[in-house]
Amino acid sequence: TLRFVPHSDVKILDPIWTTAYVQRAFGYMVWDVLFALDANYEVKPQMVDTWSVSDDKLTWTFTLREGLVWSDGTPVTGEDCIASIKRWGARDSMGQKMMGSVAGFESVDARTFKMKMKEPYGLVLQSLGKPSSNVPFMMPKKTADTDPMTQIKVEDVIGSGPFVFVAKEWKPGEKVVFLKNTTYKPRAEPPSGLAGGKVAKVERIEWVSIPDSQTAINALMSNEIDMIEAPAHDLLPVLEKDKNVDIF
Repeated sequence: TLRFVPHSDVKILDPIWTTAYVQRAFGYMVWDVLFALDANYEVKPQMVDTWSVSDDKLTWTFTLREGLVWSDGTPVTGEDCIASIKRWGARDSMGQKMMGSVAGFESVDARTFKMKMKEPYGLVLQSLGKPSSNVPFMMPKKTADTDPMTQIKVEDVIGSGPFVFVAKEWKPGEKVVFLKNTTYKPRAEPPSGLAGGKVAKVERIEWVSIPDSQTAINALMSNEIDMIEAPAHDLLPVLEKDKNVDIF
């Protein structure tokens, strides 16, 4: 178990409904994305296997990697991705801009879908691979069909990412629990930025809420927790004196 203190408590589970960074981080734990930025800020495929754009730049075709499944065991489909893009595109400013040039979507087969444009749009991959709130996380269609102005339900937090959210252990103000997703298939490439193979190296992660900075520091130094995302700057000298603490 890795015990981690994030910069904020998790009170909302829907990273499309809110732009809060802690929900973005929650999203990357549970869900996956079609494209992502690597360490050089270049767009790389994540859930996507192959993609193409027509000569007139009006039809984008995306085919998902084989073997992608949701944590409930059902396969990830192009229909799921279409619904997810639409919901994200209703809330995110960059998504709204892209969707203004979209004429519609077409499901070709279980793993392939098309996005048809009214006019060429040069930031399609940059939009689908954007790393910041709101991130276009792919969700099951039944989740993505939730009204964009309504939060998804706890029972609808079903992802295809490297970890699974344990709803029965979630205690707002106390902890969030994730377990390694045994059905997740990382990409073959080495990890780079938010792209590449996301290999889960621990079985369980607990996000622990410790609002008081000094209490969090004491917990880290006594090995009650393993990591603090954002320790108070005025307490960094205390941590620097502890040879068992690594600051990075």
